[in-house]
Amino acid sequence: MLIVLPPSETKAPGGVPDAMDVSFPSLDPIRQEIMADLAALEVDEMMAALTLPPTKREEAQGNRTLIDAPVMPAIYRYTGVLYDALDAETLPDSALAHLAIGSALFGVARATDTIPRYRLSGGSKLPVRSTSSNEQQSAVPAMKARWGSAITDVLAAEGFVVDMRSGAYQQLGPLPKNDPASMTVRVESVQPDGSRKVVSHFNKHYKGELARVVAVAPDAGSVSSISDVADIAAAAGMTVEINGQQLTLVV
Repeated sequence: MLIVLPPSETKAPGGVPDAMDVSFPSLDPIRQEIMADLAALEVDEMMAALTLPPTKREEAQGNRTLIDAPVMPAIYRYTGVLYDALDAETLPDSALAHLAIGSALFGVARATDTIPRYRLSGGSKLPVRSTSSNEQQSAVPAMKARWGSAITDVLAAEGFVVDMRSGAYQQLGPLPKNDPASMTVRVESVQPDGSRKVVSHFNKHYKGELARVVAVAPDAGSVSSISDVADIAAAAGMTVEINGQQLTLVV
């Protein structure tokens, strides 16, 4: 089982002066192309292309030197509500082995892969670096076009996938709907009148809690269906419902 988390726009700074080390080597050609295209942009060009505010100029500058930037495990690089709830620093290695993060730059990275701090989102459009081809010089492909079927292909080879990615990152590597080899997660809250409402911002918090519960379960290594995930969540006191290959967490 592999639990694929969404990334966060905010990322911890710093790291150690070592080479990045990212799983799924079949994705390396696309990763390298994206990093080369980032490095080829002047900072002002990059900020315009990625629609970054002036306060993110330092991060845009960092995008130009990713190959030599300090690295840290991906699970500690990403920050925010979901990662606070996950509390990765207290997870055993056996749980970390079941976690990965979707990424516009890396496609998919395992929790323990070492990556630099970067700034790139699933909805970005990044100019292709200058070449002798006028067509390539003018091309500004979206991340979805750059990744094609590559992310889908590597996830399909991972066995059962718990896909917690947000919409933009699911689109970078979509998994077949209603496929028993994967599932998605939806978070709903119960309103005073008994109706349901999809949780927006805090859905990340609850997904982080669910990811932790499933990853640390003694039988996590044998999870192979949405029913297995539902059983683990229910045993931890969570209220869940199954609808096809979508698990609804009711909060």
